[in-house]
Amino acid sequence: MESPEFFKHGISPLARVGIVAVLSIALMITDARFSYLERAREAASVALYPLEQLASSPFSAYRQLGAFFVGHALLERQNLALKRRLLRDSAQLQRYAALEAENAYLRRLLGVRARQQPTPVLADIIHNARDPFIQKLIVDKGAYAHIRAGSAVIDANGVIGQVTRVFPLTAEVTLLTSKDEAVPVEVVRNGLRAITMGAGRPGELNLPYMPVNADIRAGDVLVTSGIDGTYPAGLPVAVVGRVERDPTYPFAKITCISNAGADEHTEVLILRTPPTPAPVHPAAPAGDDN
Repeated sequence: MESPEFFKHGISPLARVGIVAVLSIALMITDARFSYLERAREAASVALYPLEQLASSPFSAYRQLGAFFVGHALLERQNLALKRRLLRDSAQLQRYAALEAENAYLRRLLGVRARQQPTPVLADIIHNARDPFIQKLIVDKGAYAHIRAGSAVIDANGVIGQVTRVFPLTAEVTLLTSKDEAVPVEVVRNGLRAITMGAGRPGELNLPYMPVNADIRAGDVLVTSGIDGTYPAGLPVAVVGRVERDPTYPFAKITCISNAGADEHTEVLILRTPPTPAPVHPAAPAGDDN
């Protein structure tokens, strides 16, 4: 006896698709609500990890090989540039050594006490100050490292600022570009002395109170003059960027570009000046009670 047509063909394909769709939606909703399949996914990811690594290994090998050759060429160029810079700096250092020897000899002749040489201390920049309107840094050296307020802070390009507050393990550095931060400078070309003031903007300084007929022009290099006792003489500070002269005003408007950039480095040097020794007074003669 032949089976009825319904039992011969079973459930129709459309009904099967509907059942599978309903089950899939139910599983997705259940998984999204109760995370039943989280462990199954983790197990599948662990099982498939070797296959993923195997599939991506050709591309990874190609990328690493390209990075190796690019890095090798970059290191060669940097090495060559550093060798040239070292050669150039060595010639300058030899001249500086001769000048220091001559300076020491002249000081001995004149009976002038030699200046105390600061000791550089390497410090890491932890973060910027919380106040966005005040340009300050926090470094990881403080009173325990014998850092004192007023110590100059520099990087490889020049002056960054000075230490203004000292804590046991950290110190606060005020950048020379901070508003109204003053640094005594002189022009390398002619020795003209002036004072830079922070403009309150990154990388920008002002040179106020310079007469309109002052011998200063764009491109002049400014270094510390050393007359304030905070910054040692000869440290690069800025380059004159723009000079505006108006005959109706007594002073020129001069804008300078700072040499140093605190945002470009994670480390700075603190020039720790040794404390000035107290003067030694001669002992009173014995038996003098007056």
